[in-house]
Amino acid sequence: MNANSKNITSSNLPNWQFVTMMLVGAIFWSLAFPCIKIGLHELSFVNLTIMRFFVVNIVFITIILLQSKRFSKLQKQDVIPIFLLGIIGVMTYHLGLNYGEQFISAGAASLIIATIPILILIFAIIFLKEQINFKKIFGISLALCGVIVISIWGREDTSIEIEYIYAALAVLLAAIMGAFYTISGKKLLQRYNGLSLTTYAMLFGSLGLIPFINKSLFDEVATMSTTGWIVIIFLGLCSTVIGYVIWYVALKMKTASELSVYLYIIPVFSTVFSYFLFDDKITVLYVIGGILVIVGLIIVNTKNKIETQATSQFLKRKQKD
Repeated sequence: MNANSKNITSSNLPNWQFVTMMLVGAIFWSLAFPCIKIGLHELSFVNLTIMRFFVVNIVFITIILLQSKRFSKLQKQDVIPIFLLGIIGVMTYHLGLNYGEQFISAGAASLIIATIPILILIFAIIFLKEQINFKKIFGISLALCGVIVISIWGREDTSIEIEYIYAALAVLLAAIMGAFYTISGKKLLQRYNGLSLTTYAMLFGSLGLIPFINKSLFDEVATMSTTGWIVIIFLGLCSTVIGYVIWYVALKMKTASELSVYLYIIPVFSTVFSYFLFDDKITVLYVIGGILVIVGLIIVNTKNKIETQATSQFLKRKQKD
């Protein structure tokens, strides 16, 4: 473990700062869904993904050139695992999600993506040997109920529509890959800080998009509107660079199962943003669903002294392995 990784590991943010950091990430990720909808009006799902990560690569390469001392040294034995992590987190997840959003309703997409925390919980037990107690299961389940309420009844015109079953399967594949991205990253964070691992994974993963570049990309980019460029820059800089770095920085401080419940905040915010951006009508049930999500989040992250010590010892053991 190098100096940079050690510093990140030993840092312990006050709870309010950690929650604020997670809220910022959740806001940027929740805005990604309406932005993707807007972007798909001007770009194909493949070209939208390519342009998003074109921005991501520019930002990360610039950071490497200007702040190289902040990065953990890339170890030879980790090149292939990080490349595969990038393929999962970049190409598979985003292509699947962008493709699926063309042919299924927002409510259906939200319900499928809502399986990610449950999948993380299952994978964390199997692959990370995390200890899951009843309180954590109850909190995550309560938050899931809130997301279901929001997705189905949170807006007046919400519908669960699936035009093609392959689109739903593509979004489900994206959810599974999103969960694996967290679990796989948790192991690699024993040797890298959050910024380093996110950067390496995104740069390597973007290589998988090169075969998809063709003439249609240049034709569509040439006719993009100002709104289209704003959406692409936001998706690349805020939803991807900042959002994913925050996720891995937080994952180094918390167990995967604890962190997963924060993903349930995303539908709460995305519904609010849809209200302002698309004039979607919010129902009373949205408020009830939002309350369930918040209560579930509080339950999962409220610990007594014994639980805090147990989690601390678990993370220390993992860092030594």
